[in-house]
Amino acid sequence: MSLLDTFLSKVVRRGTLTVTDHKGNVSKVGTSAEGFPDIAVRLADAKVARDVVLKPELGGGEAYMDHRLIVENDDIMGLLSLLRLNSRWEEGGGFDDARWFDRAFGRLRGKLDRWNWNAKSKRNVAHHYDLDDRLYDLFLDENRQYSCGYWTSPDVGLDQAQRDKMAHIAAKLALAPGMRVLDIGCGWGGMAFYLHDKYDCDVTGITLSEEQLKYARADAERRGVADRVKFELVDYRDVTGSFDRIVSVGMFEHVGPPHYRAFFAKCRALLADDGVMLLHTIGRMGWPGTTDAWASKYIFPGGYAPALSEITDGSERSNLIQTDCETWRLHYAWTLRAWYARIMARRAEIESVYDARFFRMWQFYLAGCTSAFEHGVLCVYQLQYAKDRRVLPVTREYLAMEEARLNAAFH
Repeated sequence: MSLLDTFLSKVVRRGTLTVTDHKGNVSKVGTSAEGFPDIAVRLADAKVARDVVLKPELGGGEAYMDHRLIVENDDIMGLLSLLRLNSRWEEGGGFDDARWFDRAFGRLRGKLDRWNWNAKSKRNVAHHYDLDDRLYDLFLDENRQYSCGYWTSPDVGLDQAQRDKMAHIAAKLALAPGMRVLDIGCGWGGMAFYLHDKYDCDVTGITLSEEQLKYARADAERRGVADRVKFELVDYRDVTGSFDRIVSVGMFEHVGPPHYRAFFAKCRALLADDGVMLLHTIGRMGWPGTTDAWASKYIFPGGYAPALSEITDGSERSNLIQTDCETWRLHYAWTLRAWYARIMARRAEIESVYDARFFRMWQFYLAGCTSAFEHGVLCVYQLQYAKDRRVLPVTREYLAMEEARLNAAFH
């Protein structure tokens, strides 16, 4: 039995993985089981096996990008699901069998990578969000929401899930006409436009992405709201002024644990005395961890999904009251599957914008994230904060009532 076979036999016990090496030798691990896929892969050269054994996530991901690890039927989603299913978080799993010093180095690398000072934060954002603008139009929804949708059922569709997400967040902000709202990490402006449209608020969106800024400002001009919905290229640490509400969706993953206390302290300083804040972030169930090496290198340099304890440790020092906490367990998996289906349908167009290697990288990214939300450690946290305990209603009924009002026009 080869070293790769030994490694895979520990990882795949239910479902099967058939491997054909570069010489044509075939091996098979696992046992067919209901609910577990049967996957077949081919290795284009001898180096693939070594890369996968020594550094499963980085080595395997790079081999797939380079078309050296070839998954039959182009089923990378199936392969990554098979691996995660055999090591579900609920069962105490984690399929990183790298040697102890590789894991220790990974923790050290992760800690260093999360020091996101101002200039580094801008470089990290540009790495992912300043890609060719056409890419995001090919797989995002009508409002360019590049974050988790709110799925009232798995079959409502991506556009509706994203509208429902914005309504869910708006309800938690408890808005009133004329309020001043700060959107930290505003993306292409979809949330800012929604809040202004539904509540007649003045919204300031901030981003570190020059491409997002250009798109959002042009959209504000096109909509005729540039005097009320404004966008700035500025780090959250450099924002000044006072705001009635703060919303941040999908940005906290780029802050880094060393900066959490400073982030919340800044938010408190920016909030009016009767202010409310809504933080929406990818998180991890259980204890703190690390970002895998492949994602750090190719997708989100400096990115990290925090444990709830890490968020709480950062926020409790700021004297903000955590007034509501919600954990979304499957919503992002359904969002990612919708994005994945869209890129698979638009493969030729994406490859014409970039190339086949980039497409396989994006495919691996979305498939890997899907499996992590379906079977691994990842989830989404929505945390509501207030400076004064009397500002918000004392029961949650107001949320459902406001969402129903907002969604009445769409359903």
